[in-house]
Amino acid sequence: MPATATPTVLTARALLLDMDGTLVDSDAVVERIWRRWAERHGLDGDEVMRVVHGRQGHASMAVLLPDRPGKQNLADNARMLAEETADTDGVTEVPGAGAFLAALRGIPHALVTSADDALSTARMNAARLPLPAVRITAESVSASKPDPEGFLKGAAELGVDPADCVVFEDSGAGIAAGRAAGMRVVGVGARAAVHGPDAVVRDLTQVAVEASDDTGTVRLRLG
Repeated sequence: MPATATPTVLTARALLLDMDGTLVDSDAVVERIWRRWAERHGLDGDEVMRVVHGRQGHASMAVLLPDRPGKQNLADNARMLAEETADTDGVTEVPGAGAFLAALRGIPHALVTSADDALSTARMNAARLPLPAVRITAESVSASKPDPEGFLKGAAELGVDPADCVVFEDSGAGIAAGRAAGMRVVGVGARAAVHGPDAVVRDLTQVAVEASDDTGTVRLRLG
C-alpha cells in the first residue's frame, strides 16, 4: 500500500481570505472579459491572463499598458468592474468553500479581495457563500496586491498581529502580498503552487479547521 502523506498543520489567531480563485471560482468570467479587453488593445490574451489574477484591474492595465495614463486605466477599470459585476454566469464556489466558511464561525477572519464591494458581493452571492463581517475591498486600500496593504488592514481590523495570521490565496500577486505582510500563506489550487506558498491545497476540501481551547489559537490541518 502507498504511504499516507502526513498532513501539514499550521496554527493562527486569524485567517485572511482572498476571494477569486480561493473561495469563488470566477475564472470563466475573468477569461471572457479580460480576453475581450486584450483583443480591443491588440494584446496577447494568454499574456494578459498571466498578469490579471489577484490584482485590481487598473494595476493590471498599468503592467500591460505601461505608457497609458493612469486616469485612463482607472476609467477603463470602472467599466470593466461594471461588466464583471453584471456577469455571474459560471460563478461557483471553490469546492469546500461553504463548509470552510461555516467552520470559521466565531473565529477571527476577513475577506481581503482586489474586487470592489459591489463585485465581491455579487460573486459571493452567486456562489451562495456568506460574506464575512470584515471585508477589505478595492475601496479600502490605496495600493493593489502584491502590495501588502490589504492584508495588513485586515489584520488590524481583526486586532491580530500579522505574524499570527494565515492567508489563503491562489495568485502570485496575492501570495507575494501575504508574504510581504509577514504572514504565512496557504496556496489554493494549481495556480498557487508555482509561487512558493508555505503550503498548498488542491481546494478547500483539504482544509480542516480546529479551534483550540480558550487560547484563541486555530489549528489548520491541510491535506
